[in-house]
Amino acid sequence: MTNQPSLHVVFPNRLVILGFGCIGRGVLPLLLRHIDIRPEQVSVVTEYDSHADVAREYGVRLRAETVTKSNYRHVLGDELRAGDFLLNLSINVGSVDLIDWCQAHGVLYLDACIEPWAGGYYDNALTPSQRSNYGLREEALTLGRGGGAPTAVLTHGVNPGLVSHFVKQALLDLAAGCGLGETAAPEARAGWADLAHRLGVKTIHVAERDFQIALQPRVHGEFVNTWSVEGFVGEGCQPAELGWGSHEKHLPADGRRHGYGCDAAIYLERPGAATRVRSWTPLAGSYHGFLITHGESISIADYLTVRDAEGGVAYRPTVHYAYHPCDDTVMSMHDLAGREWRLQERLRTLEAEDIAGGIDELGVLLCGHARTAYWYGSRLSNDEARSLTPHNNATSLQTAAGVLGGVIWAMRHPKAGVVDPDEMDFREVLDVARPYLGEMVGVYSDWTPLEGRGALFHEELDTDDPWQFSNVRVW
Repeated sequence: MTNQPSLHVVFPNRLVILGFGCIGRGVLPLLLRHIDIRPEQVSVVTEYDSHADVAREYGVRLRAETVTKSNYRHVLGDELRAGDFLLNLSINVGSVDLIDWCQAHGVLYLDACIEPWAGGYYDNALTPSQRSNYGLREEALTLGRGGGAPTAVLTHGVNPGLVSHFVKQALLDLAAGCGLGETAAPEARAGWADLAHRLGVKTIHVAERDFQIALQPRVHGEFVNTWSVEGFVGEGCQPAELGWGSHEKHLPADGRRHGYGCDAAIYLERPGAATRVRSWTPLAGSYHGFLITHGESISIADYLTVRDAEGGVAYRPTVHYAYHPCDDTVMSMHDLAGREWRLQERLRTLEAEDIAGGIDELGVLLCGHARTAYWYGSRLSNDEARSLTPHNNATSLQTAAGVLGGVIWAMRHPKAGVVDPDEMDFREVLDVARPYLGEMVGVYSDWTPLEGRGALFHEELDTDDPWQFSNVRVW
């Protein structure tokens, strides 16, 4: 445990945690540690009572009930009143409907992912755009923009969530490292976008390599992951999505624009779990990761857009996730693809005690500027996670830290309306989350996606601009 934990905010009302998977269980002790709130003010609503012992350990009430499109109003009406807080950490529960209900009833809200109702990720009646995170975000943003409405924080775990704040810190580091001198943190969106533009950042990867190793090896027919298997497979089967930069010369052959909304992103006509990209982290070096769709790919690209006098896009970086999960998960994904995306019968989420060792290295890689590439992020080991707080491995604690920071921000700013992580004060959030992120590291690199290419076989490369997505994508 941390020494003399700080109470960051007083919350006199009720807090309902919807969903009690690895993140819900992991964040519960942190909420009670850092918020002035009594256990009897906190309750859990979850599909199963399989972890009722954890709720009892902390003295909070658990209600085992599946929340569906037909009963969510009844369940929320039972549990919440104006001024209360809904912390949505569930899967297969329609986030947009929950946000709409909370806005109408004066309830604060935070989620770690904008989820559709059960089956929404796999609904063939929907277009790929309708199944995308872009579409879900556009729908959510219509519900309560601007001050005065109850705060609803969208997608605030670690990624999406904390990585938006990592980007801002990385931009300030780059400003100093690239000779712009001491640069004060911009006060508003336009200042951050202008800073990224002046620095020449062309692309931003959310670059993650999970090195954790299971004590029990994976067996055939099993999907193993360090966090929710169902959550990961769901987003992996969504279309691959990325923020689309102004420097990009050619839309990919399978790339599509959405034709509505902010127009900051595109999607590919293939699942993210079948799309690989090149990236780099300090410990892994260069690697191939999955281009899994995530909300930050859209929100960061949108937030850092500079427009000209006519409203056209003068600058925008390409933004996407480059995820190398733990090795057992990579093999699980390989088998999943071979099964044509039909989930394995046996699922195993690794708890902290199931892991022999290893770290999760998660950060943002800003590329294309005068010093080529700069990675800033968190290195957290499973052993350190276990020493800091119960019910967490490295991956879940990084996410729980983001949830904690976002919840406390929302409680301090209860009338902010519906907000992306990018619109929040990055220092305020990181001050809360940082004690649970392990070593925070900033490393420059001369890596580009052209490194070592074309040695064995001819490749069609754009050598004039290494940061074209066509160079980053793995075929």
